Amino acid sequence: MGGMPAVLKQKMEKQGYHFVGKHSAVKICEYTANGLRGGTLCYKYSFYGIRSWQCIQSTPAIGCDIGCKFCWRLIPEEIGINWNELNAVGEWDDPDSIVEGMIREQRRIVSGYKAVADTDLKMRRWEEANSPRHVAISLTGEPTFYPKLGALIRSFHSRGISTFLVSNGTLPEAIRKLDPLPTQLYISLQAPDEESYIEVTRPKIKGTWNRFLESLSMLKTLKTRTVLRMTLIKDLNMKNPEGYAKLIKLAGTNYVEVKGFSFVGGARGDSRGLSLQSMPNHAEIKEFAAELAERTGYIVTAEHMPSRIVLLSRDEESKRNRIIDFSKIA
Repeated sequence: MGGMPAVLKQKMEKQGYHFVGKHSAVKICEYTANGLRGGTLCYKYSFYGIRSWQCIQSTPAIGCDIGCKFCWRLIPEEIGINWNELNAVGEWDDPDSIVEGMIREQRRIVSGYKAVADTDLKMRRWEEANSPRHVAISLTGEPTFYPKLGALIRSFHSRGISTFLVSNGTLPEAIRKLDPLPTQLYISLQAPDEESYIEVTRPKIKGTWNRFLESLSMLKTLKTRTVLRMTLIKDLNMKNPEGYAKLIKLAGTNYVEVKGFSFVGGARGDSRGLSLQSMPNHAEIKEFAAELAERTGYIVTAEHMPSRIVLLSRDEESKRNRIIDFSKIA
């Protein structure tokens, strides 16, 4: 069976994706670049202590089973490519080879930033960037498509690299069998009810809402840090706080990230129906987050204005322990 369509790969390479093997990729994050230039760091730095300049933005799977309106990524169907990665990959790549390839490509990407390392701070960060300590498994697609995801996480951990896995929650069976679990597991919370969910995510297959609910319900049983990540769009899903509160209580995650939509990349496509006016400002995000905190008992813990995001913690213990201890990644 064939792999990724050539036209799709070419378009993604033009957008800055570096491919590893048949179905994995890395791409530099703007905050990694900012960190190497001595600029503003990612909200994950202020929330969890993640060093932006030592972070790989990656995915072991390009395909996805939903097509969220707010997604900045390229959605194949929008350029006339109907491609199901789960049926297209004959043999999935080995986890260790993916990890080695991702680290290699990340070093290749950051190599050019040595030219702008004109201060001691920038040079130190550039040197540290060549030894990644964190990987965000969230670049594009749905990473739980990759059937060896647990082994991939183990391979990263064995190298002292922490893992933040972001899933849309439509494959609860894949989450259930993860061994080991990532350092931090995210599920994207795209809508407060089924009708809004279908409108926002534009599922490619039936039954995604119920599978999403199944994933939410198992989060409180998992022995790792868990997060719900919300992307709020005005006049679309920034509504029904009681519906969101019900889902937050169902999941019982350590954290909830309440973030504003950004009108960038693929989200600007005409088929998405969004605009600059769809972006809530930081004050509106803070107000919505405060209402969610009131309805759930979660604690407003931190905010990151450049990203228009507010962090809610489940309890005082989660609030105290939000900074990742890298010495325990193994």
